[in-house]
Amino acid sequence: GGQQARRIRQKAVLNMAELTLLTPTEPRNYTDFYASVHHAQNVGAMFRPDNALLPNYKHVPIGYHGRASSVIASGTPVARPKGQTRPDEQAPPVFGPCKRLDYELEVGCVIGAGNDLGLPVSIADAHELIFGLCLVNDWSARDIQAWEYQPLGPFLSKNFATSISPMIVTRDVIDALRVPGSARGEGDPSPLAYLTPGADAAGPGHGLNLSLEVLIRSAKMREAGLPAMRVSIGSFREMYWTFAQMIAHHASGGCPLQAGDLIASGTVSGPEAESRGCLLERTWAGNGPDGKPLPRAALKLPSGEERTFLGDGDEVILRGRGEAKVLGGTVRVSLGQCRGEVVKAETR
Repeated sequence: GGQQARRIRQKAVLNMAELTLLTPTEPRNYTDFYASVHHAQNVGAMFRPDNALLPNYKHVPIGYHGRASSVIASGTPVARPKGQTRPDEQAPPVFGPCKRLDYELEVGCVIGAGNDLGLPVSIADAHELIFGLCLVNDWSARDIQAWEYQPLGPFLSKNFATSISPMIVTRDVIDALRVPGSARGEGDPSPLAYLTPGADAAGPGHGLNLSLEVLIRSAKMREAGLPAMRVSIGSFREMYWTFAQMIAHHASGGCPLQAGDLIASGTVSGPEAESRGCLLERTWAGNGPDGKPLPRAALKLPSGEERTFLGDGDEVILRGRGEAKVLGGTVRVSLGQCRGEVVKAETR
């Protein structure tokens, strides 16, 4: 009867809040791309005001090889990293805890079937390599990054922690969310042939109707019983490069992608301030009339605190969801959430 069914359900069903969730995959390789042109323009404007977007950006998907060993499950505490920085350009660099810790709102693609060494993947076949998608927070130490990123790019500023959500939404579900990608701007170059998808709007290389958001909850907010505050919301369909293009480019030189590999999109940012997917962008007010960066605009939390970068005890929560029309009805798809709490730097 009904009571027996309820008793069985109570024994069989567990509250997710009481579970310790693990990573859905243990990638042997992790690659992070830079697929949002809005993110690239904003970051470039901060570091290179006179040359914000480098000339290669609209021709080639930019990425770097991350550290698979520091890919961690949602909910795992993130220790504030230490590293070398140069806060005073007139003085030697110093070593110590990061002072500009940031999150990055990203979507991750888990590879299913890979390719053999030396055998590229065509853009027409690239979508078939996707097993599914998850959420990714590529934690970033911005002060360490600013000092080390030239000439070879991110290293210690990125390899201390990368959080991923505990579930993978498989490709057959994600396919229902496929939409035409964002249109290229007037005067933008067409992708080279190996990166040009088919004309079919449902074909590989197009966008995804995914809404993404970031929430922050400080230790003081938790103590006061305050809910997490949403600090940004964006759309994955704004991305300049798509996963199919990233995969085709990644394998174009003969690199063998392997089952379980994690490929992340890079920070998902849009044109509005509220759609910027990291604090580096979110607390920076953009360019003034003379093209120079304006002073930072700190986020004001409900607890009365202000943030330009993350503080110890801050919890960052990423969420993703989408809707699709299937057989005359609406299907809602969730990527779940990816969370992590910042803890003080290790003392040893």
